Amino acid sequence: MEGLRASSDLSSIHIPNSIRKTQFTRHKFLNFQFNPVPTSTLSRKTQSKSKLFTAIPSSPSFVSKPEPELEADSRAEKFDWYAHWYPVMPVCDLDKRAPHAKKVMGLDIVVWWDKNESSWRVFKDACPHRLAPLSEGRIDQWGRLQCVYHGWCFNGSGNCNFIPQAPPDGPPVCTSKRACVAVYPSTVQHDIVWFWPDTDPQYKDIILKKQPPFIPELDDPSYIKITGSRDLPYGYEVMIENLMDPAHVPYAHYGIMRTRKPKVKGDREGGSPVELSIKKLDIDGFVGDQGQFGVNKFIAPCITCAHSSPVIDHGDSAIADAEKQPSMQRRAGLIFFSIPISPGNSRLIWVIPINFRVWINKVVPRFINHWAVNKVLDSDLYLLHLEERKIMENESSNWQKACFVPTKSDAFVVGFRKWLHKYAGGQVDWRGNHGGALPPTPPREQLLDRYWSHVVNCSSCNSAYKGFSALEVILQFASLAFIGIAGATKHKVNTMVAMAVVCFACSKWLNQVIYKNFHFHDYDHAFR
Repeated sequence: MEGLRASSDLSSIHIPNSIRKTQFTRHKFLNFQFNPVPTSTLSRKTQSKSKLFTAIPSSPSFVSKPEPELEADSRAEKFDWYAHWYPVMPVCDLDKRAPHAKKVMGLDIVVWWDKNESSWRVFKDACPHRLAPLSEGRIDQWGRLQCVYHGWCFNGSGNCNFIPQAPPDGPPVCTSKRACVAVYPSTVQHDIVWFWPDTDPQYKDIILKKQPPFIPELDDPSYIKITGSRDLPYGYEVMIENLMDPAHVPYAHYGIMRTRKPKVKGDREGGSPVELSIKKLDIDGFVGDQGQFGVNKFIAPCITCAHSSPVIDHGDSAIADAEKQPSMQRRAGLIFFSIPISPGNSRLIWVIPINFRVWINKVVPRFINHWAVNKVLDSDLYLLHLEERKIMENESSNWQKACFVPTKSDAFVVGFRKWLHKYAGGQVDWRGNHGGALPPTPPREQLLDRYWSHVVNCSSCNSAYKGFSALEVILQFASLAFIGIAGATKHKVNTMVAMAVVCFACSKWLNQVIYKNFHFHDYDHAFR
């Protein structure tokens, strides 16, 4: 995280005229940085015809005028939610030995490894026989996906290879089209499995015509990538807004993330005016300018990203590193993939590319990084969950009337809402997969649960969880063993009892570490 310090100098910023091509230039980025984490311890489908800032009163002098680039576009382009690639999961968190159930855009899918073709496959998660979930099945010894309800087997093309109940000398029911599984086009890019959310055969070779957005840093071997994912109990819209809102960081993440300290602090947290503006907005997303801190990009529908300029670290300050050779320049970025799951639920995949202090990130276990990121996500999770419900209660089809956004610090959020209403129909197009109603709010501890939202889906955290749990049990048995030895032998009783107490205390401490980092870690803003 230390690679995200921003330069204190001003530098020229190149704003591209279009973002149809996902070319990423290096810019400065707000210096968010995680503090060390102790081990123990965003609808209705109504189009808005108003301009970007119509919800903002025009009289106050601190309110900016609408930017000319944001005037309404006369073109009638409409964003097709089902004509884009969607990320599913990082490859490192998918076990090749088993099928994986996932939901994206309200679609139930199963991701599995086809060892015969050496590729990841994405199928509709329903066996054509009786619609049992294929994700509950297994991959058999011939590399076929087997439904464990009645044993039907399918190859990587979705064809049924075997129906145990069909007589060998009977009609060839396996060859029937009705025996095939619906197959989604899939590919792997940037070590993430992507899928095209349409099983129509015309899209079988869509990868030859349209690829997922390409981000050069994620394919650059000089960068180390810190990757993770988590399912969150608030919607895609709220997630995008939150990821593009630097002004909330000093408050919602107080004590967890460090930000640049203003010259004059107006409060303890150090919040200050943030000069944000939209420089280009079209059907493919927008480019946002953060002034001296650089440029953010939203690449519809899923990607938000920011990159730092080259810097040299000097304690709490930093200077531009433009004089160095390109191969020696220090760079870092934040890449977020925001995935709509269902109304009120979304999945975040984060990738942090860094090309310096690589050895530190190689030494620090991945699950430790995830402890830090999860603590940040937890600190505003409950706020965002409730905020989404209040927006729905206040007629989300007219978001700008429900929300008062008078300062430039909300420009990216307003820009996203403008894109959503102007091009994308005002909300995610669920195509009847969901009615649009939000699920009920569960108890706080269940809402902030890390185990089912992250740990079981993360190979690193799952392994660490099992390891720590085993160690806890070992310490408990060791405590009992020392007591038993002391009682049976009467030899060095004090030493045996002391060892028993130490083992028991360590097991209790480890239990708290496991609970706080793998299950539930509350964040009480009132006492921070």
